[in-house]
Amino acid sequence: MWTYLLRRLLATIPVMLVVAVVVFLMLRLTPGDPAAIIAGDAATAADIAQIRDKLGLDRPMVVQFGIWIGNILTGDFGESFYYKMPVADLIAERVEPTLALAVFTIIIACAIAVPLGTVAAYKQGSWIDRIVMGFSVVGFSVPVFVIGYLLMYVFAVRLGWFPVQGYQRLAEGFGGFIHRLIMPSAALAVIFVALIARMTRTSVLEVLNEDYVRTARAKGLPQLKVLIRHALRNAAVPIVTVIGIAIAVLISGVVVTESVFAIPGLGSLTVDAVLGRDYPTVQTMILLFSVVYVVINLVIDLLYTVLDPRIRY
Repeated sequence: MWTYLLRRLLATIPVMLVVAVVVFLMLRLTPGDPAAIIAGDAATAADIAQIRDKLGLDRPMVVQFGIWIGNILTGDFGESFYYKMPVADLIAERVEPTLALAVFTIIIACAIAVPLGTVAAYKQGSWIDRIVMGFSVVGFSVPVFVIGYLLMYVFAVRLGWFPVQGYQRLAEGFGGFIHRLIMPSAALAVIFVALIARMTRTSVLEVLNEDYVRTARAKGLPQLKVLIRHALRNAAVPIVTVIGIAIAVLISGVVVTESVFAIPGLGSLTVDAVLGRDYPTVQTMILLFSVVYVVINLVIDLLYTVLDPRIRY
């Protein structure tokens, strides 16, 4: 196990290096000059050149890349061109809203999708099964921002149950914190409920046809016990896999949701940084998302050994 874990951690080094090179080149080769954006429309060519020199953008790209990688290895992520503050401080300031939104969304999605998919598998061919499958299709088809604006109109504008936009930090009160998270988390959770419920149904359906499930039923065990202890437990590996994929996909979904609901998290920070050609912030954010993705995949792989004792690395 420890050898496998060490190999996986070492394998992330070339992956992160490739991501760093691709992100660096994409930003530099994309049209647009951050120095011109910072200088403004009234700036002269001399003003722009002075800003480029100050930011180090006039150096060869190889030199810029070497300096950036060297700074990252020492824990220095640079200073934001747009916000004029260290990128590390900027991320630390914005990480709470994104983390809260992601965790709350996954909790809602799993709490709804796993029981829904299990019941749909148990009631295969019934009206419950057809409703769940229909919802899965709709959940995949409708974009997150459309669901967000629809929830805003119904529950914020018409009914007034929730604020239209904004975020309240946990330190300012737990009630307001949860109250402002419910609507954006619900909007973001729809697609993940559809994804997880569909996979749960498929996995449980396969297990329900196994001999050991039929044996458990023949022994006279209650149906609920058969579903949870024998069917759902043995179908857990593919379900956990798709939950891990959902968490990774959540990274891109958060960007849209935070923009719609005006949540000051990492998603909205990434959008602002891209529009402002803020190289240090965009590079750090994409690297951070890549690290999160790799870690999630590693944790899911390690969970396999807990869910299925037959799996050994």
